[in-house]
Amino acid sequence: MNKPIIGKALEYIITFFIILTLNFMVPRLMPGDPFTFLSNDEVGVSFTFTEEEIKKYKDYYGLNKPITTQYVDYLKNTLSGYLGYSIFYNDEVLNIITERITWTISLVFISTLISAFSGSLLGSISAYYRHRKIDKVLYFFFVSISQIPPFLIGLLILYYFGAYLKLFPLSGGITPFMEYNSYWHKIIDLAYHFILPALTLSFVNIGNFYLVSRNSVIEILSKDYITTAKAKALKKRRIVFVHALRNAIFPIVTRIFLSFGTVIGGAVLIENVFNYPGLGLLMKEAVFYRDYPLIQGIFTIMALFVLTMNLLSDLINKKLDPRLS
Repeated sequence: MNKPIIGKALEYIITFFIILTLNFMVPRLMPGDPFTFLSNDEVGVSFTFTEEEIKKYKDYYGLNKPITTQYVDYLKNTLSGYLGYSIFYNDEVLNIITERITWTISLVFISTLISAFSGSLLGSISAYYRHRKIDKVLYFFFVSISQIPPFLIGLLILYYFGAYLKLFPLSGGITPFMEYNSYWHKIIDLAYHFILPALTLSFVNIGNFYLVSRNSVIEILSKDYITTAKAKALKKRRIVFVHALRNAIFPIVTRIFLSFGTVIGGAVLIENVFNYPGLGLLMKEAVFYRDYPLIQGIFTIMALFVLTMNLLSDLINKKLDPRLS
């Protein structure tokens, strides 16, 4: 095993342990604890614990142990694959996350592919017509959009398409208590609820792919073989999408895998805007109820997802460009 691979592996391991440490500390820095918080009538939760019950549950969950002991136990459990038992939901954390993660992963993957495809096409067109009106309009539009917070874009899309035009549902991932006539009927209902969150997340991230593809294609268009293609009077569409974009695909592919990791942060916000039943909405609930094991489990899974996507990005970079090995 060569030194670059060992160095990269150590980098990921150290990063993961730093994330685990922050993951352990942050919930405990929040005011209150799960049991005193659930005993508070202001949050609208019906559970009420006596002092003896609170002490018993803290002993059961190990919250009365010294903080260092809790940390060691947390590391042992996490590294062995056990994410704990939810205080509020009374179920294994891994079971709860498994039920919700499909919603988030589907949203992240599909929206990333949509934004990558659309952004790359528009970036290529913008690069070909560089400094002309269409390029200036597209560039100004996507740079401006990238400065708007994702949740605000989500609210605008929700208001216009959901509340004003009434084309799509305002919240949820599926129609409650719906009796489906067939499997395809259920798929259509899921897609119906999926469109607005996916549209929002795609719209939020399309600017990144636009800028990457625009810059890459601009560089490719300066090459001699593009000049030759123009001299042969090839169609603009063939020059842009066959000769230029195909040779500029390397940074776009890299951006796709990096986006798989970073887009999950935007998905957390957008899921809360649309009340979409993924990890983002679950995280809000876990933080609201101070459910330490569930908070830690969600962040651990998200961290593993991000690190895995970054690792895949590195491997694909080296595969596409051996000079990086």
